[in-house]
Amino acid sequence: MRHFYLKFLILFFLSFSMHSQTLDTLVDIGGYKMHFKIMKGKGIPILFDAGAGNDGSIWDNILEKIHKVTGTTLITYDRSGFGKSEVNPNLKNESDFGILNGIKELETGLSKLGFNNEIILVPHSYGGFYTTLYASRHPDKVKYVVRIDANLVGVYTDDVLKIMADEETPPKTPETLGIYYLVKNYPETVKVLRTIDFPSNVPVIDIISPINRGYPDEYWALINKVHKDFVDAESNRVELIADGSGHYIFKDNPGLIINTIIKAYSETLDENQQNVLLKKVLDNAIELSIEAKKTEMENLHSENDLNEWGYTFMRNEELEKALEVFKLNTMLFPDSWNAYDSYGEALLKSNKKAEAIEMYEKSIELNPENE
Repeated sequence: MRHFYLKFLILFFLSFSMHSQTLDTLVDIGGYKMHFKIMKGKGIPILFDAGAGNDGSIWDNILEKIHKVTGTTLITYDRSGFGKSEVNPNLKNESDFGILNGIKELETGLSKLGFNNEIILVPHSYGGFYTTLYASRHPDKVKYVVRIDANLVGVYTDDVLKIMADEETPPKTPETLGIYYLVKNYPETVKVLRTIDFPSNVPVIDIISPINRGYPDEYWALINKVHKDFVDAESNRVELIADGSGHYIFKDNPGLIINTIIKAYSETLDENQQNVLLKKVLDNAIELSIEAKKTEMENLHSENDLNEWGYTFMRNEELEKALEVFKLNTMLFPDSWNAYDSYGEALLKSNKKAEAIEMYEKSIELNPENE
């Protein structure tokens, strides 16, 4: 009994120690609070910046693996109005909630937490704008940037902004203030970013998805050109094409993102520290390889697999094939609201409106939160 009790205590304290490494906190940044989640460690911290519409939890699937190898501090956060972060109650004009206000809020939060020195940045999508702005304001503190299909301002031409202006603005409710202000201020955000150059001294790995998400061919060509021009502008920038991955590369191919971030982190270390890291990197690569094969087998003909197959047909304008795949998905996964949602989308695109409405109603029945 005594031996068992000793084992229990050891396991308890180990569990407590591991749990206590993560700090989930609200930081007061001037009468309102911003949410940060910090996986504590030693070394140059890595800050993750989510895309539009996402909060910091979007990164949860890759953090443990990165922390296990690097041992450094990992930081995620919710921008104002997203997740658990509040909006500044003292601001009155909608234009006050733009990206310049957002970057000051981030800087204040990081400073209060003690992370206002050297840092590595990992942005996704819209987070690329924040990273560009942050790096331009702190070029000597930002030691590396790993961009994951992240925004570059050259993609947002005046014509694109006009198209965006014609799109419906999200409703303004207490729950949607973040995305509402983001969309409202998007043109001004682009104008701000057009005046800013990404600092040439900061090394960058620019990871991009090769999958066109329904853009016209000429616009897709522009996107690829802007990324290529960005990388070619400096010798310390590298492009990685994430074959087979969509926009959320860190979900489609987490191993690629995890190992790329570890590589970037290792390049900030001295030779002795890199040697210590090497064994962990090799062990991690083996684990990720095993997990990738397991996931591949689990996803073979899974709901997500069929759904993506259907959208591939849609992108190629093979609507009859898309309808067949989406219909099969609803038959194989009758409890999936997303399967009915996707089938409804394909039916609508095929001008089968009555059937589309039926599928959308079924989707809402399964998931009343599906807006």
